[in-house]
Amino acid sequence: MSARPKIEEAMKQVDSKYKLVHAAVKRTLQLLGEGEDFFVRGKTELSKKTFQAIEDIAEGKVKVITLEPKEVEEEGELQESQK
Repeated sequence: MSARPKIEEAMKQVDSKYKLVHAAVKRTLQLLGEGEDFFVRGKTELSKKTFQAIEDIAEGKVKVITLEPKEVEEEGELQESQK
């Protein structure tokens, strides 16, 4: 992992910077859910989970998908029915 996240590489995985930000936020929240520490310990260094999220997107470790408005409605209905 580098000292600066590979934003240019991550942009190749999405079609807009806004989708990259949204995907990075979702991935960061997933990483935070795995542990309470805000940092991720790599093999040789310590980095922020926000940097790790962008690295994961850049390296293709996570898949960024775009839902159509109808799919978003259906997903919301599904989540509400599961409560």
